[in-house]
Amino acid sequence: MKVLISDNLGEIGIEMFQEAKGIDVDVNVGLSPKELKGIIGNYDALVIRSATKVTEDLLEAATNLKVVGRAGIGLDNVDIPAATKRGIVVMNTPEGNVVTTAEHTIALMLSLTRNVPQGTSSLKEGRWDKKKLQGRELYKKVLGIIGFGKIGSIVADRALGLKMRVIICDPFITPERIEKAGYKSVSLSELYQQADYITAHVPKLKNTIGFINKEAFEQMKEGVMIINCARGGIINEADLYDAMNSGKVAGAALDVFETEPPVDSPLLTLDRLICTPHLGASTREAQTNVAVAIASQIIDYLQNGTIINAVNVSSVTGELLIKLSPFLSLADRMGCLQAQLCNAPIKEVLIEYTGDFQGIDLSPVSTAVLKGLLTPMLKDNVNFVNAPVIAKERDIKVKETFSSESEDYLNLITVQVVTTEKTTIVAGSVFGKKDVRVVKIDNFRLEMIPYGHLTLINNVDRPGVIGSIASVLGEHDINIAQMQVGQEKDGEKNIVFLRTDIPIPEEVLEKLRALEMVNSVMHFEL
Repeated sequence: MKVLISDNLGEIGIEMFQEAKGIDVDVNVGLSPKELKGIIGNYDALVIRSATKVTEDLLEAATNLKVVGRAGIGLDNVDIPAATKRGIVVMNTPEGNVVTTAEHTIALMLSLTRNVPQGTSSLKEGRWDKKKLQGRELYKKVLGIIGFGKIGSIVADRALGLKMRVIICDPFITPERIEKAGYKSVSLSELYQQADYITAHVPKLKNTIGFINKEAFEQMKEGVMIINCARGGIINEADLYDAMNSGKVAGAALDVFETEPPVDSPLLTLDRLICTPHLGASTREAQTNVAVAIASQIIDYLQNGTIINAVNVSSVTGELLIKLSPFLSLADRMGCLQAQLCNAPIKEVLIEYTGDFQGIDLSPVSTAVLKGLLTPMLKDNVNFVNAPVIAKERDIKVKETFSSESEDYLNLITVQVVTTEKTTIVAGSVFGKKDVRVVKIDNFRLEMIPYGHLTLINNVDRPGVIGSIASVLGEHDINIAQMQVGQEKDGEKNIVFLRTDIPIPEEVLEKLRALEMVNSVMHFEL
């Protein structure tokens, strides 16, 4: 078995590969995409960090590749659907650098507050700017933390040690759990209005890109301080520049940027901005942790077929995986759909299996439901290994029921999600050997292929509605690849399911919502 390490990896990880029986390792960093594509067909495993881009084009040339391992959490540089399509396992190391990133957040907050970088540079330039660089105290200041995952919760704990008042906003965690941990749960607008310092610890998703923007800054206190050690792009940098120039934001500390490196960024011209070159995970301890973890995982996979911390396949034996594969795919997509339907803190998940499942162990399928449900909230931080643990940490109750009786389908998986606001139901089935379908959403019956750019429109069951929907999309050159209509059982409403070639822009969705007899429009990416 041959392993290629294409990015810098801790020496201990390289040594583990070198000592592993039956494994040859090559370390070849700094390759261009063309150079990497030219040799990737020789390797069974690829070890990366953030520099290597694992694109669909590269994967097409990776004829022998079995596994891609990321020494770290983020997988923005890996085309996971393309890897999955080719049967390539994608692994990461979600636990290796959480403490390091949290500590860097605290370090930047302290440095920002006491003007440490400015003081250092002015002294080295021969100035004594003591009066100019007067700082603040953190004592009793309000720290607003957006995102209460592993890193956010560690930042909160460290801030309490500094005697700060900590408030938390996380729409996917119940207020009871946050308050049980010793913090105050608030809405996003309340956090903006109350916080002296704001730090975000959220993944980079469609709904988090640029979410800290002009509108958000307008709600904040005068003189607020902003810290970002999460992902570049979750702060709108142009709006941050304007907010700092106006004085609304007194200072900002950034470890990540929309474009890295941030060449010619106007932010770099501001004295009250301090920054580091994406050092959140860069400590000796963290790099050792992730190097050991990814080497152990890949060696175990290549030697024994054991799958650990995979984001695109459950940790099961190869034989069982063949039987479970369509059910795992269906369950993951149903969970992802549920996450976008409920959009509120989850209290309970009920998974019901009815029909013929050939006596196979369905526990990995339940895990796939949880993984799909949590991924839109946590992205790369969740996988098939830790999904049940994360659900338990978030006080999400999970219950399974089984029945051999099924009236309409050979096999049926029904996922009921109870949130603080409502209960939603999604049911799905596998047609034939591998064709997965969502066959029910709440009271509506349909046959939906759960992949792609999807839109669900809830409307009154009257003539002319579908024509008006198609007209709006046609006016904006949006092609409908598939359309189905599901009727409410014993009701007067329809649900129209659309698959489009491209995502429907928000302004077009608003036009659809404004149509007569249309009750609601929801867009999904699956």
